[in-house]
Amino acid sequence: MRLKPSLVAVGLAAALVLTGCAAGAGGQEGSASSASLTIAKPDGAIATESNNPWVGDSSGLKLGYINAILEPLGIVNLIDPSADVKPWLASEIVWADDYKSVVLTARDGVKWNDGEDFSADDIAFTFNLFMSNPELDTAALGLTDVAVDGNTVTLSFENAMFVKQDKVLHKQIVPEHIWKDVADPATFENPEPVGTGPYVLESFSTQSVELTARDDYWGGELAVPTLYYVSYNDNTALTTALANGDADWAQAFIPNVQSAFIDKDPEHNVFWAAAGLGIDAMFVNTQTKPFNDLAFRQAVNLVVDRENHVQIAREGSVPLLSSVTGLPTPAGDAFISSQFAGKELSVDVDAAKAVLTKAGYTWNGETLVDPSGETVTFTIEVPQGWNDYVTGISLIADSVRALGVEATVNTPDADTWWAAKGNGDFQAILHWTDTGATPYDLYSDIMDGRWLLPIGESANFNFGRFDNAEATAALAEYANATDADTRAAALETVQSIFVDQVPAMPLGTRPFIASYNTRNFEGWPGEENPYIPADPTQPTAVLILTELTAAGK
Repeated sequence: MRLKPSLVAVGLAAALVLTGCAAGAGGQEGSASSASLTIAKPDGAIATESNNPWVGDSSGLKLGYINAILEPLGIVNLIDPSADVKPWLASEIVWADDYKSVVLTARDGVKWNDGEDFSADDIAFTFNLFMSNPELDTAALGLTDVAVDGNTVTLSFENAMFVKQDKVLHKQIVPEHIWKDVADPATFENPEPVGTGPYVLESFSTQSVELTARDDYWGGELAVPTLYYVSYNDNTALTTALANGDADWAQAFIPNVQSAFIDKDPEHNVFWAAAGLGIDAMFVNTQTKPFNDLAFRQAVNLVVDRENHVQIAREGSVPLLSSVTGLPTPAGDAFISSQFAGKELSVDVDAAKAVLTKAGYTWNGETLVDPSGETVTFTIEVPQGWNDYVTGISLIADSVRALGVEATVNTPDADTWWAAKGNGDFQAILHWTDTGATPYDLYSDIMDGRWLLPIGESANFNFGRFDNAEATAALAEYANATDADTRAAALETVQSIFVDQVPAMPLGTRPFIASYNTRNFEGWPGEENPYIPADPTQPTAVLILTELTAAGK
């Protein structure tokens, strides 16, 4: 159970941030008995403690330490969707053929960190929470029934969960004996978190959180005795800490990663960007000029330079996005329809100008003029301070000059940009898509009518108000199909619309990024063994914590 932090512990935690002397540097190399692991974020001081696993801005989720305390039912490898699901708290996972129900067998021999036995009732209780508190069901699972039979739980859903298997299995399970008395689970701060995971919360301060390893963990002995989760003020401070070895593991973009981090200790320092099925894309407002014209969208898509995006905006640290379908490879290879196999995105200014000419565009000198006689311009926006995104939109502005288009780069504050994005009050923005075990999230986020709202009302996705009934129907069919052939046909329709209608311009992969060192611990996922994303903020991070071994052992 958790110990209250002493004044000494709080003082040490503050020093971790102020001086960079994190506990992760204290152990001797290869000595797991004394070495700890410091896991870092660049989020500044964490003012309020909350260990609620469903509140997005809780300290447990922001820093990621809740992932060492609570555990999921199963682990889906989102960088290799073809890999088998790894059972976790559910020792067996059996989906119905139509994916509208799943039978979960509760793992035997698991105890909560307060000594109580884990059971199927805890799984059922957790999912019943989602039914009675829909605001907690951020993945919109649409549960219709939760039934317990001995040590098994059957979850039933309104629709097929084929595209949401990871959303179901990655839900972290909470103990019924603690949460049943919580008046409002959406606001409960869970100050003494009880979990089945390998670590327990020892102390919390506004700069550092300490977790200690359990000696009764169901998964066996742990190599790392102590975890410190530290929040640095910004990326620069975090990069310095990683380079110095004061921080051991982080999920953050590192500018000049080769010289700033890897070269400081090339034998041990690792930066790994593993592409899943999410991307960065230029969302464009398809309801207003100039992007309400298909020809203009097609032309812009033909001049955007994805190589430049990788090398300049992302400093060579992420994989290139090459497929015309927008799907990253190799994670998306199995989902690319045969008609688009091998077809790659490339810069072709002549082809872009031919598309525009055919659609009635002309040029006044070097300036593009639309069929109504108006000069073509647009503004592209991302928040100030998002350096890689700011560089990204500047590169797009450079690219469209080849068409005679002047694009204005605007960098408002994040709150202003966020509101405008949702309301559709923009011409173009750089944004990301979700990821998952299938391409559904990528395409749904960009062109699904279920997100469609009038301009002025805040949308959660489909910010560009792409209105295509065929795309919406095909996405629904893909999600709800009960056989592989129907799913494949629906996905082919979705991809054809995406490629032909250009509802957004795919720009770059949005990989799971992580930095870590191997001085004290080995067994990390990476290029040679990509068993899971190396992102400590994911619920699958618990797998990494159990796979680590003392260096040299």
